[in-house]
Amino acid sequence: MNHCKHILLFTILSLFTISRLFSSSILIPMDEVQKNHLKAYGITYWLLENGLEARWLLNYRGGSFLTEFHADIESECIIRGVTYKVIADVQASAILTEISGEDVNMDALKLEKVPKIAVYSPKDKLPWDDAVTMVLTYAEIPYDIIYDEEVVKGELSKYDWLHLHHEDFTGQYGKFYSAYKNMAWYRNQVHSAEQKASDLGFSKVSDLKLFVAQTIRAYVKNGGFLFAMCSATDTYDIALAATNVDICEHMFDGDAAEINPDAKLDFTKTFAFRDFTLSQNPFEYEFSDIDVTNTRKVSEQEDYFTLFEFSAKWDPIPTMLTQNHENIIKGFMGQTTAFNENLIKPGVLIMGEYKAAGEARYIHGEFGNGTWTFYGGHDPEDYRHFVGDKPTDLELHPTSPGYRLILNNVLFPAAKKKKMKT
Repeated sequence: MNHCKHILLFTILSLFTISRLFSSSILIPMDEVQKNHLKAYGITYWLLENGLEARWLLNYRGGSFLTEFHADIESECIIRGVTYKVIADVQASAILTEISGEDVNMDALKLEKVPKIAVYSPKDKLPWDDAVTMVLTYAEIPYDIIYDEEVVKGELSKYDWLHLHHEDFTGQYGKFYSAYKNMAWYRNQVHSAEQKASDLGFSKVSDLKLFVAQTIRAYVKNGGFLFAMCSATDTYDIALAATNVDICEHMFDGDAAEINPDAKLDFTKTFAFRDFTLSQNPFEYEFSDIDVTNTRKVSEQEDYFTLFEFSAKWDPIPTMLTQNHENIIKGFMGQTTAFNENLIKPGVLIMGEYKAAGEARYIHGEFGNGTWTFYGGHDPEDYRHFVGDKPTDLELHPTSPGYRLILNNVLFPAAKKKKMKT
């Protein structure tokens, strides 16, 4: 009897091994079946790092990933807790055939390169943590932290993808003056920023930040991929529009702001916004009317935004950027929560909006040979993130649709870039 059991066990194991030999692909589903969407992006990045090929199956089961079977990949999926399925050659071919059909809104894009990632962030992030660095760390995707010194030295050209940490490019220190001017962290940040500006040859922090903004603009024009969240979105465009205008009051730069600065703004320099009005009150925690935080009348229970659906075969760029297992995403606030749609430039692509409130949350555009993407809000899994709040524990949110939008942007440069159809 025991001999029969051993034969049966040997037969089962042999069949299992043979099935693995004939199974040539690993499918990483990204629909509701996936137990850890965020780490799945990390697996795909890891594939590229190790010289392996992967395909991004746009609009197929939430934007799944397909790669050849290797035991190391299977082991890595198991270690990281990523749901996967080993499928036979004929199954993989059937999926690709289905996707290629002219009557289906799907496409399969080959991921060709490992994007080199930089995060523009101060070494001391107080008082904020940053959703992007948190999710990159959680997904095990490597990145370099750079700041003003590296930008001034011309190091942006080393990177394919740049994220702007919660930042104030106008030189007004986040307009925290009214609430936090007596706090040690605020005073230390001001002193550090002024010293750094001086060391780099700038008389004002606002002049340094403008130089950085202009350098990033040139980086995008030359083919870079830019992603920004929260106040790094609107303050970036405000700084560019105010290139020749002093919009900082004396508590920020030691002298008075110019009279009627709105009339002197140059909107031809901006990426996303036009015709906006500055908040000239230095005690107001707001930069302009681009952001709707102080004017919106939306409760937390009703706060959401809807992702648009794009043609995978004709508009692969926005399709990549909106891949998700949900198309209605719960809202979340920030210093810059969402964008007033009336102030968005023609030609800017709105990818996510709360239409009833006239708010755009997720927008995208091209500039020169590169692209930029702005995402409103601070932390997709912390509705109202206050100064001093603990960072989000992503172990509790491994399937977060809001965080998936960030990681779509991280993998986006890995695919062969195609221009949007007009």
